[in-house]
Amino acid sequence: MPKVLLSTLNSKYIHLNLAIRILYDLNHEAHDLSFKEFTIKQDLNEVAQYCVQYDIVCLSCYIWNITPSLALAEKIKQLRPETKILLGGPEVSYEWENVIAQDAVDYIITGEGEIPFEAFLQHFPAVEAVPNLVYKTDGQIFHNKQNVEFDVQRFEGRNPYQYDPVEDLKHKISYVETSRGCPYKCSFCLASLDNSVRKMPLETLQENLKYLMKYGKVIKFLDRTFNIKKDFTISIFQFILNHHHPHNIFQFEITADIIHPDIIQFIHEKVPKGLFRFEIGIQTVNKESNLAVERKQNFEKTASVIKQLDTVVEMHLDLIVGLPLEYLEDIKFSFESVFKLYPPELQLGFLKFLKGTGLRNNYQQYDYVFDPNPPYQIIKSKFLSPADLELIILVEHALEIYWNKKRAVHSLRYIAEKYSIFDALLGIARFFETHTTFLTHTLKEIYEVLFQYFSTQFQDPILLDLLAIDYYTYYKVKPQDLFAKELDKAQRFELITAQGFNHHKYRFAAVPVHFDPKMYLENGSLNPKKSNLIFQFDGLNPGKILV
Repeated sequence: MPKVLLSTLNSKYIHLNLAIRILYDLNHEAHDLSFKEFTIKQDLNEVAQYCVQYDIVCLSCYIWNITPSLALAEKIKQLRPETKILLGGPEVSYEWENVIAQDAVDYIITGEGEIPFEAFLQHFPAVEAVPNLVYKTDGQIFHNKQNVEFDVQRFEGRNPYQYDPVEDLKHKISYVETSRGCPYKCSFCLASLDNSVRKMPLETLQENLKYLMKYGKVIKFLDRTFNIKKDFTISIFQFILNHHHPHNIFQFEITADIIHPDIIQFIHEKVPKGLFRFEIGIQTVNKESNLAVERKQNFEKTASVIKQLDTVVEMHLDLIVGLPLEYLEDIKFSFESVFKLYPPELQLGFLKFLKGTGLRNNYQQYDYVFDPNPPYQIIKSKFLSPADLELIILVEHALEIYWNKKRAVHSLRYIAEKYSIFDALLGIARFFETHTTFLTHTLKEIYEVLFQYFSTQFQDPILLDLLAIDYYTYYKVKPQDLFAKELDKAQRFELITAQGFNHHKYRFAAVPVHFDPKMYLENGSLNPKKSNLIFQFDGLNPGKILV
């Protein structure tokens, strides 16, 4: 009986690969099977040294790890040529011809893996009848393509996470399927290729959730549209509320414009703040662009739902740059519309031409040019030039540094309300490049760039006041007076003493501003009034505004 290893290269240490755990759970009792994960940042020579203990190494392949996975396969073969390499996963399920042609790759399973992998283990080395297996014999390549679909009811009573040390789960992100397949047909997405939605056994799902809630921390649901069935959504939410632990966080992919009012009401009445995170793929607000990729969305409804829930649920919103029929001005409009929903995280992603998707298969329709290497990102199209994309990349850099990392939330919200946030982020990024680099910069430089840019490009003292809030509330220890705005030591001492603050226990900064701090913190209003902002630092928590 051959020794078989299930493995993958995760993008980060915190991720857990559900696929290899499922395959291990289903097959380990009948075969000499092990599983172990690595990350793309680990030394591949060390990973290969571990892998050569096995006769067959099976790698789960995705867009983010295919290049190092193939490099790992080569290193394994160099160390032990007789080790067989089997690849599976979405990145090798389509357009696999160049992959199987590589000397280091012996087999590929295309599509859903449970049935083919079980057959592979049962029949190896006579693999000719294994469904959906790509293999090589006497220099020829064969693909035993079959239409097979795994019966998810076979998961009944199974827990793929039971083999992990429980102390490991609390530091990782665990992934859960409540269903397989997606009812939508978005032509840029791989999920659209499986429209047969199959529900997992409910009792087993609940038991596994209880297990992960007890031992894990962040639990992410893989369903592409978790809220498609109102009653099921509410039942899972209620189950979580009945059994969750204080340290748990749950993340769901939500289609906001179809969310039922009963779900909204349930969340407001029962869900504590911070327990749920919703990932919402808005992608674009352009209706024609949505239709061009076979996607329907009502942005007005989506925005309404987000505004109704964002005080309870943490929102992560996604946009895609490069969809058909979107010019630079259209992307700017989408970006500014979505930014004004003020999600804690806004991802400005660039169109990837994933293998097997309709958009990749028909890329010539819109004169698309994309990188032939992973992640197959757009280079240009009929609607966007390379120069346009370079501008948007700059905006994305500034968005990540200043908004998603919460370093300039107050000042950028103000800009979005009064000016063009797209133009401002573009200007900030260009200014950033002239003073430092996106790859290597200090926190001090981040704020110096912003102060200099705001000072030269905006004649707006309120904006500089809000930047001071961003600056002083980001640090845990009192930072230097970077903007030369602080009251001097004597004035600060007089102010904090008059307010009765404990200057023996804490450190303070005092900054004059042009608005009423109390009103701003209560309702966001910027009523003109000369006043002072006092920031308190305890060395453990971000600077606190005292009013």
